[in-house]
Amino acid sequence: MDFSSRLIQWYDLNGRSLPWRDTRDPYHIWISEIILQQTRMDQGISYYLSFLKTFPDVFHLASATEEQVLRLWQGLGYYSRARNLHQAAREVVELHGGVLPAHSTDLARLKGIGPYTAAAIASMAFGEAIPAVDGNVYRVLSRIFAVDQSIDTSRGKKVFLDLATNLLPEDQPGAFNQALMDFGSMVCKPATPLCYSCIFQHECLARQRGNVKMYPFRSRKARGRERYFYYFLFRTKDHDGLPVFFVQQRTGNDIWRNMYEFPLLESDHALPESELLNHSWWEALGVEAGGLVFSGSAIHQKHQLTHQTIQAWFYQVEITDSSLNILQKHFQLTRPDLFEDLPKPRLVERFYRVVNFC
Repeated sequence: MDFSSRLIQWYDLNGRSLPWRDTRDPYHIWISEIILQQTRMDQGISYYLSFLKTFPDVFHLASATEEQVLRLWQGLGYYSRARNLHQAAREVVELHGGVLPAHSTDLARLKGIGPYTAAAIASMAFGEAIPAVDGNVYRVLSRIFAVDQSIDTSRGKKVFLDLATNLLPEDQPGAFNQALMDFGSMVCKPATPLCYSCIFQHECLARQRGNVKMYPFRSRKARGRERYFYYFLFRTKDHDGLPVFFVQQRTGNDIWRNMYEFPLLESDHALPESELLNHSWWEALGVEAGGLVFSGSAIHQKHQLTHQTIQAWFYQVEITDSSLNILQKHFQLTRPDLFEDLPKPRLVERFYRVVNFC
């Protein structure tokens, strides 16, 4: 079975038409690869086009502020990608004169560029003969060749890398890598593989054994932790009768660092109302929770991240002048039009979109 030539032939006829495939510009390919990590293709395309419109080259991206980058990234999640991309752009400008390195080893030294992304950029933009092994590749190769190695172990990853390297045509590495990605996304799907139309259906060992959906193998994952967020939209009107409310900028080294949110009480367990209103958080603020006016019922949202689940409740609170003065010591007062332009987690954005400030 001439695997690579048949795969590339399939790709020539069926490959997806994507904007970054019309160029070998390494900056464009780099942006697309970072955006598409943990992002659906249909969503990623719009962000890719918007990103390049705002930051058409590495110099524009490097000169931007982190807040500008995060605002444009808002809604994609996994914000460390945006921060790493921004930092790497500055590294490219400062260390490489604004030119991305042409070799995967040098690319992998940049912030946020791992082995897969480095291989993807190097093969597609520069023609380096190196396989780019991602989840689609693991799935396709594990099924066709019945690789009984776990994809989340060092040994398993080496087995797949060696297999992909042996299959890689040195004269068409970019086409091969993109073909494997598309084949995994379009035909050899995770839950509903199109085995009846697969060009490798007669050679696929997993199909012959009748256990396609068992591949690829994974080690047992540790259960993610659950977090409990209680947000408070402290709101009032200014001297002109316009709505204003309090926000805070997240600090610390987490995925939402430097993004904006409403004042937050976080707990390691769910809080019944009595415990919530008597929490020491209020005492630290200097506010008597029992004297506040809560508008309506709390709005609950569940927000799923890779290794954690956030259970969030949003409370709207009408505040008096005395509370306003106290809260100003801890939080930042803003207006809806100003908050609109600030970077914020999708969790907060979803709630904000349904708030009536009239």
